[in-house]
Amino acid sequence: MSADAVFGALSDPARRRLLALLGERGRGSATELARELPVSRQAVVKQLGALADAGLVEGRREGREVRFRPTPAPMSDAVGWMADVGAQWDERLATLRRQLANSRSPTA
Repeated sequence: MSADAVFGALSDPARRRLLALLGERGRGSATELARELPVSRQAVVKQLGALADAGLVEGRREGREVRFRPTPAPMSDAVGWMADVGAQWDERLATLRRQLANSRSPTA
């Protein structure tokens, strides 16, 4: 999965809350998760589908229900991307600081 898909899925507060609930519980059905949120079971199913499309959750049928669990790999990929971008900005800012320090110091 791409970082774009992960960030797109995480852009919605309801999906972030669902992912947090699954992280706390380890797994859960749409019915169980809907009890924790002020939305319908159908809305939870839709949001779980978006999270599954981004690879952030995985559903497995257990009897009559589908139980979802978080899958961390796509999140790790997105965090890695953010760390890389952060490191690039750190380098740019350090270069800018050096240039500013050099331009302010008196020349001999």
